[in-house]
Amino acid sequence: MAAARLGADAIGLVFYPKSPRAVSADQARAILRALPPFVTSVGLFVDAAPAEIERVLAAVPLDLLQFHGDEAAEDCRAHGRPYLKALRMGAGVDLSALARPYDDAAGILVDSFVEGVPGGTGQTFDWARLPARLPRPLVLAGGLNPDNVAAAIKQTRPWAVDVSGGVESAPGIKDAAKIAAFIRGVNSVEID
Repeated sequence: MAAARLGADAIGLVFYPKSPRAVSADQARAILRALPPFVTSVGLFVDAAPAEIERVLAAVPLDLLQFHGDEAAEDCRAHGRPYLKALRMGAGVDLSALARPYDDAAGILVDSFVEGVPGGTGQTFDWARLPARLPRPLVLAGGLNPDNVAAAIKQTRPWAVDVSGGVESAPGIKDAAKIAAFIRGVNSVEID
């Protein structure tokens, strides 16, 4: 509710059991009932079985799906919902080539690469490595926080930014003051 009140365009609900941010379908349903209109609900999955995703979708009316594992494009589009595909910026990654199969995604979320961790590492990557153009809108993630988000936006000009750990007081515990500072940082940037 704090994120919505403070001006977030979307909130993420993590359906990855290994995450300290994981929620159950019942918790997610309660959160969505409390959300005001025009705040997009995003469900995050990591290599989930199609049946598990369908079980969640039957219980939770998500607006957008976010895939953070090794999901193929066919698997992402199989659920009949708009989706984001997360790609991680490992050494030598050709992001344009990796993104190409996801040409129907609502956006490509680019995150930091840490071996064995699908996301939420709190680490940034060299934003200069981003290609000038991707086949879909860029959603920038990876170590963003109130102190660096304005610089990140100025340098990369993403369609959106994604934050989790950068606005937490502890893993899985969001901090309203940090959320407010992050959103102020986002809103401080004038894009030509």
